[in-house]
Amino acid sequence: MKKYNLIATAALLALGATAAQAQSKVTLYGLIDVSAGSIKDVGGKAIKKVDSGAMSTSYIGFSGVEDLGDGWTAFFTLDSFLRADSGNNGRFNGDNFWARNAFVGLSSKSLGTVRAGRNTTPLFVATLLFNAFGDSFGYSPSIRHYFTAGTASGDSGWSDSVQYLSPNFSGFSAGAIVAAGEGAGGKNYGFNAGYGSGGFASALVYQHVAKDSSATAAVADTNTWQGNISYDFGAAKLFGQYGEVDNKTTKRDYKIAAAGISVPIGAGKVLAQYSQISASIGADRKTFSAGYDYFLSKRTDLYAVAMSDDLDGLSKGTSYSVGVRHRF
Repeated sequence: MKKYNLIATAALLALGATAAQAQSKVTLYGLIDVSAGSIKDVGGKAIKKVDSGAMSTSYIGFSGVEDLGDGWTAFFTLDSFLRADSGNNGRFNGDNFWARNAFVGLSSKSLGTVRAGRNTTPLFVATLLFNAFGDSFGYSPSIRHYFTAGTASGDSGWSDSVQYLSPNFSGFSAGAIVAAGEGAGGKNYGFNAGYGSGGFASALVYQHVAKDSSATAAVADTNTWQGNISYDFGAAKLFGQYGEVDNKTTKRDYKIAAAGISVPIGAGKVLAQYSQISASIGADRKTFSAGYDYFLSKRTDLYAVAMSDDLDGLSKGTSYSVGVRHRF
């Protein structure tokens, strides 16, 4: 009997371990992007360099999820940017280690998702989804015009934030985010709504920033809204964006219009994107990028891209890069 009891106990423990593994899982993932080329910013000099993150900022991350039953799950995410060309962490010296994402949350299939910690903003997500070059800080005119051109303030992620994401209702979805001021100049908040069906997608985003955790920009009180649309015809995917930024601190307004196209050719895609900043005070800016992205597999691609950046009153910026991205 003791023998049979031991066998039964071992079997129950094995079943329990299997069930626990089925309910809880931790995943390691990331992306490494390294390129070689020549970079010339407007008004600057050309620099030939090996770079990290020209098409996508390199990062490594951990995420975990636990099934709580009745349609509920608990989860966490910790993502760290890195510079693969030098082996440094962060996007720049002084960047927080988990600057990409650092949150914990609860999700319900019927009620939606709540995440608390450091969250990627809806404005950044919409900007990357509705332009041909995605999240490229190096070559996406749209990303550069909203996040590195001195227009909208606020980083691509907000610390001390709580974010809500709704379920998908027949193609419709919405969300909201609030970042506590905590004595750092005020709070940030934003709202987003979107619709997608078949090849068509659209999104509308609004954000107010009074607290800026980015080390690359001064704190400025700005209101930004952005409308987005895309349609995938199969033979080509078209992108359109229009947004306005009201920078109350500098008393300048910006209108940002962009259009792009992605055309599948062979195992890759031809990419092109144009964006223009019209400023109420100061110089206007026009940026155009084009390139080819060739996929060796679902996880690895090679790219060759070039960009022309024109800011009134300064010498034109011209850049090009050839690189490889690997996802894991």
